Amino acid sequence: MSIRLGYGTNGLTDLRLREALTLLAELGYQGVGLTLDHMHLDPLARGLSGRAKALARTLGALGLDVTVETGARYVLDPRRKHGPSLLDPDPEARVAREALLVTAVEVAAELGAHAVHCFSGVRPEGTDEGTAWQRLADSLGPVLDAAQRDGIPLALEPEPGHLVESLADFHRLRALLGDPELLGLTLDIGHCQCLEPASPAECVTAAAPWLRHVQIEDMRRGVHEHLPFGEGEIDFPPVLAALEASGYRGLTVVELPRHSHAGPELARRSMEFLRPLVAAAAREDRAAGAPSPVRARPVPLLTGPPLRQEAPSRT
Repeated sequence: MSIRLGYGTNGLTDLRLREALTLLAELGYQGVGLTLDHMHLDPLARGLSGRAKALARTLGALGLDVTVETGARYVLDPRRKHGPSLLDPDPEARVAREALLVTAVEVAAELGAHAVHCFSGVRPEGTDEGTAWQRLADSLGPVLDAAQRDGIPLALEPEPGHLVESLADFHRLRALLGDPELLGLTLDIGHCQCLEPASPAECVTAAAPWLRHVQIEDMRRGVHEHLPFGEGEIDFPPVLAALEASGYRGLTVVELPRHSHAGPELARRSMEFLRPLVAAAAREDRAAGAPSPVRARPVPLLTGPPLRQEAPSRT
């Protein structure tokens, strides 16, 4: 069985980090998507290296692997969600985001993490598309240098509404940067359902050569709202079968960032939902024999229904 399940700490923000990690280990998760934020390993507070080393010991004692995530909403700016971004018109603001990502790479190296997750950001009003793409490419340069230095892959997530919102956009960025070895992909299964022209299972197969991190939750077509399993429209058995066959060996992390009010219960229910499906996917893969080598295939450009905005938080 190669699918290794984790749970995101951004869905457990009402728990202390040690309590959240202990809960996940007890529920049978094999890893954690660790969002750097003020309540869980604050990346801006003093003594980060020492705190990261202590956390590495805790993760080891609990048998949990980790991917470092950088999607905290207000970690850099208390008034702007996900601000500043790598696309900010202010060069100093872009440098602040670059510095956070470099710090995340350093933390990931301390933790022995699989990858560092990141995103492009929303194109600012008044910024033309060409300028936005060039800012993104330039801003990622120092981050990729740090990733190369520490041997930590960068896993960029296509995010609905962002400059890079689709698999096609990811490949555009990859080409713009000259296909750097350490630039990989965070594939969010819900986002595939939300806006990709291909099915989520087809997206997994198409993205397999670049997968460095996977996030999973339920979602509906055209609506960017992360939902507990069973509340959306995704057919999960084909998705997990494609993931099992892909050769991906990183974490597949449940991503419910607006459900911390019910985090422990949803972590339990998510494991109960996924465990039998993961086991079935492994049996299917074994019955099919050794997988053939994964070959990249063209990813169609974004089509489909207009994207509606993410629903307001219920918390």
